[in-house]
Amino acid sequence: MTDSDYSQSDVNQKLVDQYTEIARLAGGLAHEIKNPLSTIRLNMELLAEDFEDSESPRERRALRKVQVVQRECQRLQDFLDNFLSYAKVRNLRLEPTNLNDHVDRVFDFFRPKAAEAGIELVTYLASDLPTVLLDREAFHAALLNLVLNAEQAVPRGGQIVARTRATGDGVALDLIDTGCGMDEATRSKIFDAFFSTKSGGSGLGLPTARKIVEAHGGQITVQSELGRGTQFTIKLPVPARLEADVKE
Repeated sequence: MTDSDYSQSDVNQKLVDQYTEIARLAGGLAHEIKNPLSTIRLNMELLAEDFEDSESPRERRALRKVQVVQRECQRLQDFLDNFLSYAKVRNLRLEPTNLNDHVDRVFDFFRPKAAEAGIELVTYLASDLPTVLLDREAFHAALLNLVLNAEQAVPRGGQIVARTRATGDGVALDLIDTGCGMDEATRSKIFDAFFSTKSGGSGLGLPTARKIVEAHGGQITVQSELGRGTQFTIKLPVPARLEADVKE
């Protein structure tokens, strides 16, 4: 290895260390904000209870103001939870599993909400998928994020389709929706932290999903067209030792 190789390696390691330190500090700051926020939320709940049965116009106005603060506190709480999920360093607990099982689990969880929204869930799951290594809870969170994102784009009567297939070196999941789609400018930014097209959205759901997929050694891509829907594709590798087990 040459001096330049060592130099580049040192630079890369410094960047990793800096990112880790920034993530640690940001996570600590978010936790520190959550503590006084919890106190504010508790006191707002108590104030709301005090004004709940009030009949005077002045006290009713005060109650409405308290409710505004409660909503904003909840929005901040949700944002902090999403940020902590995005920023944390993930130590995955990988287990051999079938990708189809995860798709079924997420769709079963989401089915009541889909029925309420008038959205049809459709699956085309390949029966010959090789086994992959997944962290059950982390991958569930990533896939659920994608399904919820699709649900927000699909009108009543639309569909969300999950399709799994084997690839040359692993497995793939296509998540397709018949929603409003995205233009090229939006599509190029959807994995950027804090970018959101939804009012009040944190812009961290899709970036978090990508981080989880990449932590599994996979990749996620998107295709979309305005008025024609969107397709997210997750590709996951099959580890060599699992591949060897299958051949035996």
